[in-house]
Parts: sequence; structure tokens; C-alpha cells
Amino acid sequence: MTTVPKLSLRDALLGVCVALTWGMGMVFAKAAITHFPPILLMAMRFSITALALVWFVRPPIAHLKMLALIAFISAAVQYSLTYTGLKNLDASAAALIVQLEVPFLTLFGVIALKEKTSWLKWLGIGLAFFGVWQISGAPKIAAAWGSVLMVVGGAAVWAVGQVMIRALRDIDGLTVTAWIAVMAAPQLLIMSLIFETDHIAAVTSATWVVWGAAFYMGLIMTALGYGIWYTLVRRNPVGQVAPFLLLLPLFSVAGAVIFLGESLSLHVMIGGAIVIAGVAVIMFDKNS
Repeated sequence: MTTVPKLSLRDALLGVCVALTWGMGMVFAKAAITHFPPILLMAMRFSITALALVWFVRPPIAHLKMLALIAFISAAVQYSLTYTGLKNLDASAAALIVQLEVPFLTLFGVIALKEKTSWLKWLGIGLAFFGVWQISGAPKIAAAWGSVLMVVGGAAVWAVGQVMIRALRDIDGLTVTAWIAVMAAPQLLIMSLIFETDHIAAVTSATWVVWGAAFYMGLIMTALGYGIWYTLVRRNPVGQVAPFLLLLPLFSVAGAVIFLGESLSLHVMIGGAIVIAGVAVIMFDKNS
């Protein structure tokens, strides 16, 4: 029997850092898009990521067409939906709803990749969706049902993009991150020009909060965060590092309460706990 090495303290701390980095991204974004077009903010984010990373990887000529399609689906469409939805939702609620990415990824893996799953994973999927239904029952969130659907749609689209990334061969994670950013930035800018207005006024009047959010999301959340994540995945079994992602919504909720002054209703707290429990069941189940 092969013994699986234990996760080192260093890698455990890095796993917590990834969850903190990604979790706070929702808080920074919410602070920025209160007075700034969300799709334009995402275009700025991926422009910064592209400029930071593209110099360190070679152009993946054989994969450029597929990466362009993946960038459109998993970045341009997904982030447009998620962050436009975030504009009218509390960051804490949106961070919990977006956890549907994991159930959607499991579902699409079964449908598109013919991956096997277990009854426990189906239970986790059911719990996660029930938790989001519970969250959407809160009066404040129920009034913004369109925004809830946008965030749910963003989670589904993200999962489609991840299934497409799984099908890529002979390409490393840093190259994928860099070139998706290169291609997503102009796509997001075009989408912003189509669906948003007053771009020049928005940019010229942008506060330090907007620019800080763009650089945080572009450099810290995306470039650094994914760099650490891919390093962890290469050094350790995915099953040992994936559970750290359960901390992500907890950091988002804590950040939203502390820095944005949000408060959690009983509906959201109960629903959020159910969502996280469902995602945990999916992540920890080994019988698939």
C-alpha cells in the first residue's frame, strides 16, 4: 500500500493564504463596483494580470484557439455575470452563492467527461443548491432575484470553462492563466462597451479604491493566488489541498462584515452553512 505524504506546515499555510487571497477579492470588488462599471473593472483586472505574466511564458500556438474560447466562456462571460450580479447583492451572500461552482463542476464532469460519481456527491450537490435556495429566501436578496440568477449563471459558466481546461494537454497552469488573461482583457472591454456606459467618466473619476481593487485582483488574487495554487497542486494530492477552498467563503463573509459593514440575516447564515456543508461533502468524498 502506498503511503500518501502528509501536507507540510508550509504548504498548509500557503493553502490558507490562497483562500484568504481569493476570498478577499470579492470584498475588494464589491467596494469598487459600488461606483464603477463591474465589467470594465474585470477588463482592467485581466489587463494587469496579462501584463504581469505574459513575459514569463511562451505563446501556446497549438492551443490559442481553444484558449480564446475558454477565455470567453470562463472569464469574459463568467466574470461579467458574477460581478454584475454582485453589484446588487451583499458580498457575503454572493460569496456563498458562487460556491455552486463546485457542484456545477461535478455535474458537468459527469455530463461532458463521463466521470463517475457517488451518491454522497449527489447528496452534496443537492445540499449546495438547497442552501442557495435558502439564502435567496432572505427578503433583501429575494428582491434582487435577477442578480442571484446572474451569480448562479456565472458559477455554471465557470464550471463549463474548467471542464474545457481539463481537456487541454501539454500546457502548464501558469501558461493557461497568462494567456487566458491576455485574451480575456479585450473580450471584457468589448463587452463593457456593449453593456455599460460612461467609460471615460468612470476611469477619470475612479478613486484609489477602484485602482486598488483592480491591482489587487490582477496581481494578488489572480497572478500570485493562482501561482501559489498551481504550486500546491503540483506538490500535493488535490484531495489534500482542495479543502482549503472551504475557507474562501468564510474569509469573504468575514471581510464583508468587517470592511463593508454588512450584516448576515438568519436566512443567509443557515443557507450559507448548508452550501458549505454540501461543497465539503463533494470535496471529501473519495468514492467516485
